[in-house]
Amino acid sequence: MNELFGSIWWLAVTLGLLITFHEFGHYWVARRMGVKVLRFSIGFGKPLWKRVGRDGTEYVVAAIPLGGYVKMLDAREDDVPASERAVEFTGKPVLARMAIVAAGPLFNFIFAVAAFWAMLVVGKPDYKPIVGAVSGIAAQAGIHAGDTLVAVGGTPVHSWSGAAMALADAAALHAPAAVRLQGAGGSLRTVVLPLQHRPHGRGADQSLQALGLVPRQMMLPPVLGAILPDSGAAAAGLRPGDRITAINGTPVADWNDIVTRVHADAGPGRTLDVQVVRDGKQRVFATHPRLQKGTDGKPTWLLGVSPAPFSARYDTVQRAGPLQAIPEAFAETWRLTAQTVAMLGRMLTGQSSLKNISGPISIAQYANTSADLGPAWFLYFLGIISLSLAVMNLLPIPILDGGHLVYYLIELAKGSPVSTKVMAAGQYLGMALLVALMGIAFYNDLLRLFS
Repeated sequence: MNELFGSIWWLAVTLGLLITFHEFGHYWVARRMGVKVLRFSIGFGKPLWKRVGRDGTEYVVAAIPLGGYVKMLDAREDDVPASERAVEFTGKPVLARMAIVAAGPLFNFIFAVAAFWAMLVVGKPDYKPIVGAVSGIAAQAGIHAGDTLVAVGGTPVHSWSGAAMALADAAALHAPAAVRLQGAGGSLRTVVLPLQHRPHGRGADQSLQALGLVPRQMMLPPVLGAILPDSGAAAAGLRPGDRITAINGTPVADWNDIVTRVHADAGPGRTLDVQVVRDGKQRVFATHPRLQKGTDGKPTWLLGVSPAPFSARYDTVQRAGPLQAIPEAFAETWRLTAQTVAMLGRMLTGQSSLKNISGPISIAQYANTSADLGPAWFLYFLGIISLSLAVMNLLPIPILDGGHLVYYLIELAKGSPVSTKVMAAGQYLGMALLVALMGIAFYNDLLRLFS
């Protein structure tokens, strides 16, 4: 229940900030261009709060927080008195109208740069890009546990989240990707991931799972938690808190090694010598695993132990000084914008799945998770969502800012405004496309929620 309320709260904070900043862009430039603003609304529908400012603008917070709008004095909607024609929107030069329309997405880009700058100054904690376990495509390509990811497809990576994003982008291209690695001994080498064999239509999260890479920091330590009372471990004298260091002389680094060694060495009449550290001293226990039903219902040899509670700890920080963070924030904005546009292009051509489209439910969950991770992660999340809003609003879809910019470009070319009939048809088309996109987004959200 706390997660539900947290998700709702952080969704409201996210949308409130980004929508307000977007609409403020339209409002601020409109006022600078001499256009009268009648209403500045955050949300749609029934007003929950409103007041009229000294400038005559009505400021509103409405019930449906999935957008907002700036209503300007417009001769297409109302009769404009002769005394106010100088401050009416359609009477302004086409370049002024284009500036007003483009200001919303532009302010979202500005917000993203500011968010990434603040994230870098605060310092975003992360994991080092060190591989803990490897399987699947990654293992076949020659990546080993203990390798550090240095670059993916020519893009340097310095953290696990950066590596994960680079790998997801590479996987979306369905082409071989060169991965630069540093081995545990310090030697550098390059392997090629055969991502061209990855099935089309899979989301980025599924792609990363299919690669078979697990960060070292996520590996469970070989520390015993619960001991089943009627088990080989209990009979041998193992206790919660014991840290297993070797089984039958083979070193153990993490919990997966315990499972592997027990499955490999256990059998009828066999003894497993389990070496542990207890109270700072090395001890060896002769254990006899017992044949029991595993999680899949099939008989398997088990010690009868479970891992101790574990929480992964960050071991690196992405941080920059206030001046150094400025160019880095612009570079991050450019990189993520290019990735977003490329992803949209791949979805249009069928190279990427429409499952990558997220709706309010997913955004709420991501907002809550990032807020729990700390202010730097939440700033990073805000920057990404702000970029997404900017790019989405610039799409050439009637009813969006990008659609209006197309109309004004046509007006510049032909010397006269687009006809009212064409604009009305465009409004219906744009609304239909938006409803379809929202339907896909909600469908994807529900699939993720209940899968």
